[in-house]
Amino acid sequence: MFHALHGSRTSLLIEARPGKAPVWRYWGARLPDGAAPEAAISATRPLPSFSLDDDVPLTTFPLNGDGWFNQSALLAHRAGQGWSQSVTACDISAGPQRLTIVLRDDVAKITVTQTLSLGLLTDVLTVSAHLTNDGDAPLDVQSFAAATLPLPAEARTVRYFSGRHQGEFNEQSQTLTRSLWRRENRRGLTSHDCPPTGFVETENGDVYGAHLAWSGNSVQQIEWLDHGHFLWQFGEWLAPGEVILAPGDTLSSPQLIATFSSDGRNGVMQNFHRDIRKRIGWPGGKMKPRPVQINTWEGFYFKHDLTGMKALADEAARLGIERFILDDGWFHGRDDDRTSLGDWWPDAKKYPDGLKPLADHVVSKGMEFGLWFEPEMVNPNSDLARAHPDWLLSDKERPDMTARNQLVLDLTQPGVTDYLFNAMSKLLSQLPIAYIKWDHNRDLVARGDRPTYRKQVLAAYALMARLRDAFPHLEIEACAGGGGRIDAGILAHTHRFWTSDNLDAVSRLPMQRGFLSVFPPEVMGAHIGTAPAHGTRRTQSLDFRAAVALPGHFGVELDVLKLSDKDKSKLQVWIALHKALRPRLHSGNVWHGEAGDGVVWQAHGDDDALLLFVYRVEPTLQRHAPAARLPMLECGAQYRVQRIDRTRTNQTAPFQDALLSPDGVVIEGAWLAQSGLPLPQLMAETCAIYDLSRIGRLAPV
Repeated sequence: MFHALHGSRTSLLIEARPGKAPVWRYWGARLPDGAAPEAAISATRPLPSFSLDDDVPLTTFPLNGDGWFNQSALLAHRAGQGWSQSVTACDISAGPQRLTIVLRDDVAKITVTQTLSLGLLTDVLTVSAHLTNDGDAPLDVQSFAAATLPLPAEARTVRYFSGRHQGEFNEQSQTLTRSLWRRENRRGLTSHDCPPTGFVETENGDVYGAHLAWSGNSVQQIEWLDHGHFLWQFGEWLAPGEVILAPGDTLSSPQLIATFSSDGRNGVMQNFHRDIRKRIGWPGGKMKPRPVQINTWEGFYFKHDLTGMKALADEAARLGIERFILDDGWFHGRDDDRTSLGDWWPDAKKYPDGLKPLADHVVSKGMEFGLWFEPEMVNPNSDLARAHPDWLLSDKERPDMTARNQLVLDLTQPGVTDYLFNAMSKLLSQLPIAYIKWDHNRDLVARGDRPTYRKQVLAAYALMARLRDAFPHLEIEACAGGGGRIDAGILAHTHRFWTSDNLDAVSRLPMQRGFLSVFPPEVMGAHIGTAPAHGTRRTQSLDFRAAVALPGHFGVELDVLKLSDKDKSKLQVWIALHKALRPRLHSGNVWHGEAGDGVVWQAHGDDDALLLFVYRVEPTLQRHAPAARLPMLECGAQYRVQRIDRTRTNQTAPFQDALLSPDGVVIEGAWLAQSGLPLPQLMAETCAIYDLSRIGRLAPV
């Protein structure tokens, strides 16, 4: 018997077997309804020599006790016994777009329940697993896969992200061979250097993408199989002794979201965006236009005073900014990063009457008020650490290891989360706070008698959920030294990510393209920073910095009071442009492309109307600029193309001048798709922005 799930452009199919785990038979392009294999897999392939007498194919949950010699989906034991598991009973139930698979091992006394659902419109497969200890002794779990997926024999390349603080989303590529490919993150949070995301490309251009919705340690691996195909497995990385299931207890894996597209990376990106958008819990149930915001960090750091902040708010409102976020430095004794983290009440010297005068002033100017917290951390030099040394996530037998002069609070202790909830909710009750920037500025170090990585993550989720239940209007931004905690797990509790602490616009372009490969632009924090950039000391024009930030959740992170009148006028124009474009930027599809010669492009919208951003990153090495091929356009249609940015250069060709006119230029979609849009001779670190609108379809020849 076969079970199939179909999306609009993808299908998966598994084969049920009596008393055994079901077999993966297919995951890829859409199959016709009712299409099924010619026979059971065991009937189609003879047993090779020097093999077990029973065929052992790739199942949805492969186990070593079933004679599986590749990576097992479960490694567990009971005090060194019962380490080999096998399926003795299986039950499969099918619902709309969903399969539930219950696997039981009556010898090892465990039950594994898998859920597989395929979005009808998103083509995203969501998989998770639940392990129950049915025995009467504890079960020590070493590893437990969220999902084991099949990849075809044509899989050739895996692409993934590495990186560091201020250098996130550094894309890497490796050729798949018969060797095991594996990536492990053990930093206690999603991490800058090993986020749980991967893309597998086949020799014919198909792409598979997968992302683990989890904010802690993770592992993914790809392994070659004896019939030439591959398996792709994702799950948590578990420290020794981290999960010991008591009798009757259940361990639930994070969700894995995965997708397939015949349209390459752009198709995978669009599938992910459609799925992620359904997961976000916006206040009121619907996303409002993303407010243009200003953050005080790079403009002021720890130097706060009420008069200066009010003046900043006045100018920000005049420029059209809609949300004001007071970053680090506002709370008791906080004059640098060496002290006071955890003492969550306003500093009496900087704000003698508390934050209410500033918050009320911000709101009176028509802006929302937001506030920075780093709830999970504490400075050793703080009232909190001195009063509660027992609240630290530390090992009394070893010296503490600080990072950014801070230690970690043990969120698994109810007293800790109660303190944090009460301190934050007091401010949320007294002040008109609409937004929290929630930071996490260090990796976790293995400490204590028992590892608590996963419990710490779950406790952070629970604290966020508790705050949002108490204050349903609240939006939360996830930040971890920039992009150290960007994943779909924490997005269930938040509404925005801070992409990177690096605001250098040239550095930001590949980071933002990496971010957008999974997450939609409306949750991508993208700000205009200072010049020179604090992270690199490089300088780009305000126009280029604005053009790079414009497609995301747009903001400003500098002291606008110090800008020249000319730059203030420019900034005001860019803010107004973003407001006009954001309904289109933050809905529909996103495409990425390269024109060559140092030019990359990004498009937003659909095949009726597109916004096209063309960025020249490097100086040209060619006499003439390349054309930007736009393969997503409809070949049987015509498009009106107009350049809409205001950073115009002197044009010497009539066509380029016509693009700048109110009527633009009408071009056939087939020409734009196959030959491309001719580009002007842009200088390095500049951007041209185009509006493309379909005006009709060509008559058939």
